[in-house]
Amino acid sequence: MLDLLPGIMEISRKAGNAILDVYAEDSFGIEIKDDDSPLTRADLASHRIIVNSLAQMAPEIPVLSEESDPIDFSERKHWRQYFLVDPLDGTKEFINRNDEFTVNIALIENGTPVMGVVFVPVQNVLYAGTQLGKRSAFIEKQGRRSPIRARQLAGHLKENRPVTVVASRRHGVTALSELMRRMEQHFPKIETINMGSSLKLCLIAEGKADFYPRLAPTSEWDTAAAQAIVEAAGGVVMDAGLHSLRYNSKEDILNPDFFVVGDPDYPWESILNTGSGT
Repeated sequence: MLDLLPGIMEISRKAGNAILDVYAEDSFGIEIKDDDSPLTRADLASHRIIVNSLAQMAPEIPVLSEESDPIDFSERKHWRQYFLVDPLDGTKEFINRNDEFTVNIALIENGTPVMGVVFVPVQNVLYAGTQLGKRSAFIEKQGRRSPIRARQLAGHLKENRPVTVVASRRHGVTALSELMRRMEQHFPKIETINMGSSLKLCLIAEGKADFYPRLAPTSEWDTAAAQAIVEAAGGVVMDAGLHSLRYNSKEDILNPDFFVVGDPDYPWESILNTGSGT
């Protein structure tokens, strides 16, 4: 199979540059979609570049983008392989000009994200991961590529360092507070980082955080690329039943609540599988 990763990386950078062109303007052309989420000219510019470029690079692989016309599950369910795209993850972060937005492109095979790229346009930082062939995950910044690896907790806790939990600024606050109380019974030191978009998962892939609970709605295109990177880096993204998060298995594209952990060998079930619905 053609190595798609270099092409996906180049496409994500092109889309990111188009987003920055809009970001530099005074008006973003904001609209409100049927689901009450915002849409800007940057979302649409990125979408067009990604969809057209992927079609040129790999015309045999279908593309599902957040900004695509709806594709019925009766067609999608037959896809063994497809690209799943969020052209601008963190549109609210973009509108608020806090720089925490990304371009997300994933390759899904048989319901599993096997390749992903998350590009951070403002920082010119790119995360990538693949499980096709030799598994690898890396970050590119300042013209340099460095491998990344999720953090193992045993040595970290032995050195009396805090467990780092990354969380959304806006979503699932009440359920998160309840979970944090349980975690405090297991870990003597906990620090929390608040961040938007898929960068939360990338921090875990990079070994800078240990745990991300998502206890509020997300869509499959929000998570697929970053999940591929986390799992290529040795972590795991799992649903409330502690099974790997799957894609394209049902009519709607909403994810269940999920947990991202950097160290899958730690007994997380003692904290998470409590029968409380989280």
